[in-house]
Amino acid sequence: MSAASRIRAVFEDAGARGWLHATPLDRPGDTVEIDADVIVPMASVYKLPLLAGFCRLVDDGAIDPREQIRVEPADRTAGPTGLSIMADPVTMSLRDLAVSMMTVSDNAAADVLLDKVGRDRLSHLLRDFGLQQTRVRRGAGDNLQELLRRTGAGDPDAAFAVLADNDRTDPAGVYDAATASASTARDMTQLLRSIWTGEILSAEQTQFVAATMAHQVYRHRLSAGFPYDGVRVAGKTGTFGALRHEVGVVVLPDSSGFAVAVFTLAARGDGRLPRVDAAIGEAARIAVNSLR
Repeated sequence: MSAASRIRAVFEDAGARGWLHATPLDRPGDTVEIDADVIVPMASVYKLPLLAGFCRLVDDGAIDPREQIRVEPADRTAGPTGLSIMADPVTMSLRDLAVSMMTVSDNAAADVLLDKVGRDRLSHLLRDFGLQQTRVRRGAGDNLQELLRRTGAGDPDAAFAVLADNDRTDPAGVYDAATASASTARDMTQLLRSIWTGEILSAEQTQFVAATMAHQVYRHRLSAGFPYDGVRVAGKTGTFGALRHEVGVVVLPDSSGFAVAVFTLAARGDGRLPRVDAAIGEAARIAVNSLR
């Protein structure tokens, strides 16, 4: 059975539709693919192209990563981690906001950075990176406002409860890639490979991205497929309702590296979907093993 067939079976067994692209960093012509060119809402994976754009602007001298930003509680985007849950004003540098955005998927930090980079400027940068199907249309705060509008809920917790209620039909358009920040699995591995090989960022900023992503605290998706001390995984997750994603770079003990992007849409919208999380890691493991 081919790797693609085995991966499709993994997604089916987990009760999810899946999109995948995997490629060795040094052999971009070798791939494992599952509907890799389908445009999918990114959820918090959009923070990776945002980080890449931020780092390019640092390289260009357009942004000082040491600039201190004061973030007031009333101005923060809601979320379960980082600045979003802090009670008092916080002052941080832009680069530390980027670290919080990537390591704990801090929504408040991400929106501060997106405002600093600017959506139009980020759009130009992504085109310059060669990402033809990637659009960052809005940040976390705007995503929440759109979810509140579509669900009619009074607060974010109530809105997500609507998505998690499997006895209700999901509100129309809530997973619509045409209006959300969206990309393809192929675009995401292209971005990862371009970063890791030093094609789009300086050596300093390349190292910053790699080190930051290696410190991501969530280890239950891609990393779950490689439970060995000798394997290093640097990734970025994305979660929104029934969407469960992770993109990242897997480096094996022999130093061979692989860019992997796995997007999933589960049949259920429960807040916790451990079988889908595990399927992401298993799909990545099959893909990487077949490419070794």
